[in-house]
Amino acid sequence: MDIRVLQYFLTVAREESITRAAETLRMTQPPLSRQLKDLEDELGKQLLIRGSKKVTLTEDGMLLRKRAEELVDLMEKTKAELASSGDNINGEVYIGGGETDAISLFAQTAGKLQEKYPLIHYHIYSGDAEIVMEKLDKGLIDFGLLVGPVDVSKYEHMRLPISDIWGVLMRKDSPLAEKETICAQDLWDKPLIVSHQATISGDMMAWLQRDVSKLNIVMTYDLIFNASLFVKKGIGYAIALDKIINTTGDSELCFRPLSPTLEAGLCIVWKKYQVFSKASKEFLRLLKSEWEAESGGSGETPNIS
Repeated sequence: MDIRVLQYFLTVAREESITRAAETLRMTQPPLSRQLKDLEDELGKQLLIRGSKKVTLTEDGMLLRKRAEELVDLMEKTKAELASSGDNINGEVYIGGGETDAISLFAQTAGKLQEKYPLIHYHIYSGDAEIVMEKLDKGLIDFGLLVGPVDVSKYEHMRLPISDIWGVLMRKDSPLAEKETICAQDLWDKPLIVSHQATISGDMMAWLQRDVSKLNIVMTYDLIFNASLFVKKGIGYAIALDKIINTTGDSELCFRPLSPTLEAGLCIVWKKYQVFSKASKEFLRLLKSEWEAESGGSGETPNIS
């Protein structure tokens, strides 16, 4: 498959019209239609349903769209890496991670690196550990920040000497807001808002001392900011990590830690035998330096090659 044809296909999928896609691509409709038909013939699959008003994707077309996006992203990433020179490092650094205050370590590193190499650009993808590791395995990101108990044996990694604390995000006028800490029994009869990752975490379920089926889970979330808007409306109590949502000043919300304390470990990972771009290699070098400064030389020695 030609990358150029895949880009044509993605444009048609986005525009939902061969005519509009041809205009966007600044080409005429007949050759675009022919390229798409040749692609379908090559794959032996119908990719598009050509309706009178719009073009829609078949099931095979939706699969190809997902894979084509990954291939095009990887191509652009490779082109940017090869364009970097030794004297003037530029290019892209791709990072994936869950919602955690520890992402500030990446921001701190990027800020310092930007002073020396202003042509480096950064791309942040948010997601749970499963999503981050999938992107890492496919080469779509350079580094991942994983939260919680995750098997990182297949990656190079460095565990941070800090951890996040689980707690409950709630309205300040909630009955539980009067408590300094929250125990499991406090939540058994409450409407809960939990992250998708927390619902499958053995540590969280062990702390709650209840099977998921016996809890009143009214909502699940990927991003705590979105969930916090539902908390503000009184939908429920969100089990979340600390220091992500601002609960100071005139905020309607407050955060109370769990008791006994439940921590979420933090680990930076990258692929073994990874061939880094000059930009990513420099980022990792400085990241290691920042990690050592944060840890004061304590903690696990990072596996950096």
